[in-house]
Formats: sequence, structure tokens, C-alpha cells
Amino acid sequence: MRVVLTDLWPLSWSIGVFLLATAVTVVCSIRLAGVGDTLADRTGWGEALFGAVLFGLVTSLSGIVMTAVSAAADQPDLAYSNAVGGIAAQTVALVVADAFLRKVNLEHAAASVSNMLFGCLLIGLLGLALMAAFSPSVTLLGLHPASAVMVAFYIGGLRLINNYGAPMWRAVRTEDTLPDVPEEDTQGPARHTTSRLWTEFAAVAALVMAGGWAVARAAEGIVEHTGLNAGLVGAVFMGLVNALPETVTSVAAVRRGAVTLAVAAIIGGNCLDALNLVVGDAAYRGGSLFHAANPDELFLTSGAMVMTAVLLGGLLVRQRRGWLKIGFDGVLLVALYASIVAVLAV
Repeated sequence: MRVVLTDLWPLSWSIGVFLLATAVTVVCSIRLAGVGDTLADRTGWGEALFGAVLFGLVTSLSGIVMTAVSAAADQPDLAYSNAVGGIAAQTVALVVADAFLRKVNLEHAAASVSNMLFGCLLIGLLGLALMAAFSPSVTLLGLHPASAVMVAFYIGGLRLINNYGAPMWRAVRTEDTLPDVPEEDTQGPARHTTSRLWTEFAAVAALVMAGGWAVARAAEGIVEHTGLNAGLVGAVFMGLVNALPETVTSVAAVRRGAVTLAVAAIIGGNCLDALNLVVGDAAYRGGSLFHAANPDELFLTSGAMVMTAVLLGGLLVRQRRGWLKIGFDGVLLVALYASIVAVLAV
């Protein structure tokens, strides 16, 4: 048991566990979409707020655990790049979900003030992380002051989004807009009691967390045995697994017609992934995680900010049908992510 929990795993174990944990994450995420959509209606929160907060939290749990385990194991490159790499990969996941909405672009159908504000919140959080990396290397009780600022910024952002009142900007309703309205569905999760749905929601969260721990431990073994760059493994391999819950649940949500939930889950999950840096900062005992970031991680952070700006542009422009049927923003997101991976691989 001690070997499994603390010792470095052999390469064969690392690869096998990595793949198994990935499969478990996919299965859990498919179920999560149906449960989350029903709970969003029953709680009265709506798809945007429920998706960005609770849904985003559960889908981000694997990434949170990955970052904490890697930071505690004195692997700051893995910890930092996993958090920010997950944001970049999850943003591309919107393009995947868009491909399953055939009649119109996802950004057109799901445009909402809440999703726009969550995108602004994400850019602010990533900007604070970059500011922290270039600020004096100080810690208080093991934390860089920027960690507390990021948490306060996130909480303030949630309060603003939840209480923004009558906005001066509105998404114009069109025949292709899919509004967030409660569904009268007696099939699937809707036939179960609310308490059972919350229990299932919590059980899925626990499995996702266990998967995150397994992926982080497997990634350590892969880095050690293959000699691959830790930043590359964290940003690409761990980042892609980190993005799987959001990707799968967004595709499943789109197929259910819950397009607002699909977008909110990814943007809200990205905001929580930015807060993963705070978790990593608390778990890392070598000083400030922000100052342990090397140029590759800072480049990745900047790239995630640019990708979020492109996504916001897509939500504002709201092309019905655009380039390659995924819109200008979808094409640019794929190109940006491919460029980021190519630079990190050099």
C-alpha cells in the first residue's frame, strides 16, 4: 500500500493508471451532464450560474487534486502548467461541443450576460497570476499575497454576476437562440428525487477527485521515467485530462439542448482552474508557486488569456454560421492552442 500511495510508480503502471483514470473521468462526466441540467432547473439557479459554479467546481475537482498533489510532491512545473494548461484545453473544448450543435454556432445560441461576465472574470484572474509572477517573491503563512487577492477577486466576481440587475447589454433573441428554460422532462435524472440527485452529484465528484489524484501520481512517473519536460506533460497531457470533464459534459449538455450550461461549465470551470494556482501555492513548500513558474508557464498563461479574449469576441459577434461551420472564434481557438503546444514542445 505504501508503494502505491507514496513511491514512484513504474512507467507501465503510470501509463496504465493514467489511461484508466481518464476513462473513469469520461464516464462520470457523461452522467454529470444530465444530473447537473436537472439540478439547475430545480434549484432555480439557472444553467449559467449553476454551470459556472457547482458544475464547474465538480468538473474542476480532478484538476484541483492534480495541482495540489504535484505541488506537494515538489513538482511546481507540473502543478502550475496543469492548472493553466487545463484552461487552454478546456477553451478548445467549446469548439468540440460546437461541432455537435449542427444548426447554428454554439456562441450564438448560448450568448448571455452571465457567460460574458465569467469570461471577464477569467481574464482578470489570469492577469493577477501574471502580475504575481513578476511581483516581489514574498510569502505570508506560506502563501503569496496574490493568492488571497485572487480568491477575493473571484468571490467579488460571483457577487457581481449574481446581482448585476438589469444589464445595459443584452443578447438579442433570434430564432436560433436556445434560451435557458426549465424542462418538463420525466425521463432520465428528472424522474429521481432532488436528494438522490445531490447524492449522485457528490458521488461523481468523489470519483473525479480520485481520478485527479491518480493522474497526478501517474504524471510524476511519466516525467521521471521518460525525461519529458514537466511543463509539457503538465500543460498537454495533464491539461487535456483536466479538460476532459468539461469537454464531455459540454458535449452531453449540447446534445440535451442545454447550451447555456455547456458554455457556463467551461468558462466557470476555467475560473476555478485559475484558482488552482492558489491551491498549488498553498501546497507548495518551496516558496511561492507563482515565482516557481518558468517562461514556458508564463507563456502558457498569456496564451490562455488570448484564447479567452477570442472566446469573448465570439460571444459578442455571435456568428450564426462561420468559418468551417464553427465560427471565426472556433478556428482561431484551435490555431492558438496548436501554436501553444508547438512552442512548448520545442
